[in-house]
Amino acid sequence: MPRYVRNSAILAKIETTYGTDPTPTGAANAVLVSNLTVNPLNANNVPRNLIRPYFGGSEHLIGSRSVECSFDVEFQSSGSMTTPTVPAWDALLQACGYQAGSGTAGSRVEYALATDYAAFKSLTIYYHDDGVLHKLLGARGNVSLALGIGERPVYRFRFVGLDGGVTAVSNPTPTLTAFKTPLVMTDANTGAVTLGCTYAIGALSSGTEYITNGLEIDLGNDVNYIDLLGTAAASGQTVEITNRDATGKIAFDLTAANEVTFMASVLAATTQSLGLVHGTTAGYKMLVYAPAVQMINPRKEDQNGRRIIGFDLRFLPSSGNDELKLVAL
Repeated sequence: MPRYVRNSAILAKIETTYGTDPTPTGAANAVLVSNLTVNPLNANNVPRNLIRPYFGGSEHLIGSRSVECSFDVEFQSSGSMTTPTVPAWDALLQACGYQAGSGTAGSRVEYALATDYAAFKSLTIYYHDDGVLHKLLGARGNVSLALGIGERPVYRFRFVGLDGGVTAVSNPTPTLTAFKTPLVMTDANTGAVTLGCTYAIGALSSGTEYITNGLEIDLGNDVNYIDLLGTAAASGQTVEITNRDATGKIAFDLTAANEVTFMASVLAATTQSLGLVHGTTAGYKMLVYAPAVQMINPRKEDQNGRRIIGFDLRFLPSSGNDELKLVAL
């Protein structure tokens, strides 16, 4: 009987104890994803290299092993800020080095970064592939943002987890109503990127708006599978985020004078704040704010004959763990 790629499902639930399966369910923990891929066994294959009196290889032994999966999740708020309602992707961000969403009734849910290992959450992820279940335990990962003009805004997640085994089970019935439909990145839905702005109480103020073709951000988590010897009660296997170096890309439609000014900023290694709001209706808006962004590597680009100026971006901490704030509005 054939199996189909479309018959896939992702379930993800925060672990109470690292590496211990909290048993996510389709009703409570399903994730609405696209561009789903899995590496079901990322193994350290150890060759035996036996010497024998005839030609032929010898088997490889399976050593330490992990599992990887990646997928996109739409960059959209929860649909309601009355309570407020935490967005359905909250657990995924927590496993990428963000603190749990901090909500303010009738206003917003803010996501701030963490460095303390004790603050990092881990996930159990179930990857259902039309009758086959792959389990990732103790999963942590990296996230990037794709906010390009004319595209749907998405988070791009990549998780690494301990190998929790493979079993043949039926797919769950997922409940996905908590995931809301996003607006396409357009001038009407998004507007300009603001440089030199200030963030407070769910809003950007001051600064100068610039026309762009969107924004790309990679949080740059250094995600490592670490294999040490331990016991059944204290396994040496972990997946850890050991560093973070956020980067990005942007391209501006600049006047000649602005291009000269921006070039001077590059040469002076100047940093400035950056902000962007996507969405038009309360409960369906997302805000990105970075207090200290450095532009590097300027380049001339051609967009259908229009001269635009591209830059690589470095998102730097200002006072610590604040290089990229995400806010659901």
